[in-house]
This record gives sequence, structure tokens and C-alpha cells, in this order.
Amino acid sequence: MFRRWRAAVRGCRDRGMTTAEYAVGTLAACALAAVLYKVVTSGAVQSALRSLIERALDVQF
Repeated sequence: MFRRWRAAVRGCRDRGMTTAEYAVGTLAACALAAVLYKVVTSGAVQSALRSLIERALDVQF
């Protein structure tokens, strides 16, 4: 009986840990996305991307 109870408790704890890991991973992914968004929408990066695209479109074949 004790083994069955211990297995049930261990199973609940493992499921909770997995859920917490997913939550932390999701939070980290959202934070990284926010930082990347701020970098890409900054003026310096936008002008660099714009000039890169303009140079690529002006290439003569």
C-alpha cells in the first residue's frame, strides 16, 4: 500500500515539474521575442536592413 501511495505522489510531482518547466520555457521564449522585436524595430537596424534590401534590388544581372 505504501508503494502505491508513493508512486502516485511521485507521479503528481513529476507532472507538476514538467508543467513548471513548460511555463518557464514559454516565459523565456516570450522575453526573447520581445527583445528581438525591440532590436529589429530600432532605427539603426531598420536603416541597415533597408539599405541591404535596396542594394540587393539594385544588382544588375
